[in-house]
Amino acid sequence: MAIDLARMKFQWRSFGYKSKVVVLCSVANFINAADRVLMPLAIVPMTNEYKWSLYWQGWILSAFAFGYFTSQIIGANAVNTYGGRRVLCCAVLLWSLSTVLTPVAAVSLPALICARVVLGLGEGLGLPTIFQLFAQHVPAEERSRAFGYMVAAGSVGQTFASLFVPHIDWHISFEIFGFMGIIWVVCWLLTYHDPPMLADEEGQQLLEKEMMCVTWSEWISHWSLWSIYIAHFAMNWSNYIIMQWLPTYLSRTLGANKESMSLTAVPYIISSLCGVVWGHLADQLISVGWPVLRVRRLMTFFGLMGPGLCLALFPEVSNLVVAVLVISMAMGLCAANSAGHLSNHADVAPNHAGITFAISNTIATIPGILCGPLTAELVVASHGRWFPVFFLAGTINFTAAMIYYTQSSARPIL
Repeated sequence: MAIDLARMKFQWRSFGYKSKVVVLCSVANFINAADRVLMPLAIVPMTNEYKWSLYWQGWILSAFAFGYFTSQIIGANAVNTYGGRRVLCCAVLLWSLSTVLTPVAAVSLPALICARVVLGLGEGLGLPTIFQLFAQHVPAEERSRAFGYMVAAGSVGQTFASLFVPHIDWHISFEIFGFMGIIWVVCWLLTYHDPPMLADEEGQQLLEKEMMCVTWSEWISHWSLWSIYIAHFAMNWSNYIIMQWLPTYLSRTLGANKESMSLTAVPYIISSLCGVVWGHLADQLISVGWPVLRVRRLMTFFGLMGPGLCLALFPEVSNLVVAVLVISMAMGLCAANSAGHLSNHADVAPNHAGITFAISNTIATIPGILCGPLTAELVVASHGRWFPVFFLAGTINFTAAMIYYTQSSARPIL
């Protein structure tokens, strides 16, 4: 056993810095994504226990997005000031503590909503940090697969939670995944150090000088950036609908029982596998001579138009297994966005990808705020029909796909 541990330690030390960034950030995103889907999965038994109305379920689900919305840009700027090591450590610690304390807070709606907001604050700090590190240290010809691995790790986290949570007491699920994040923090502090360019004083001063040369108007005055922001908004609208409401929809509309709820893991399995495939395909196309812009547009077209069509047709499905397959297809196609507009940040803003992603993800968090109460309102106003919910999501995806295809760019502008 000691020999095996020594060998693992040696292998980890032999990794290049780039590989460590990808591995550690992917594991962080695994935990991030798992913690994020705990409430949508647990809200069914929690509602049975606490007798929450559909209205309050919507606000509980959306409370996460209020915290997530406010911390994106803070996280992106904090990386340049405090370094990725500290910021990512604080982010994971914050969202993990809120997850551990959720069962205690659940007895009070205000306390529970506050815990959800804190979860969002922590997770909002995490992804901009990861994007900044990837943009700085992963070469352009390897970025698609790096983002693919990171996004796939998130899908694996959602898969793991979806398979695990329905079969255990909901209190325990929050505690297990919360402590998993705390363990990650310890491992992070013991094994990871900021890259030389952040430790180097001259390099840090140069980076700060570059940041000061970019005015805030630059972040919102380019259509190539707005095409990314709009594509991200549309992608998240669909993802929040699926993440927040799929367990409730399958349970209340299609009659899924406790055992059948594990089927919600299938879309995340498909997404994780497809994310890696799309990433490798995109890098392969670039390596054989395809223009980067054409690849980004193609991946985003699949990533938005495909899920949009699936969601528009989804209300017509009445069979549980077929419904899961349709959503799985939507998630698999959506994974192409990791090699599309998500990777495009590092193309158009190689020195500021963390901030452009933070702005993009802040805008794309608006669906997380709206999808909870708006979905509840649409379903109630439609007398229990879900067609308006999914048709709206499909329409948003179609519109964003056309805007991105016509307005995007791969030329560095910042």
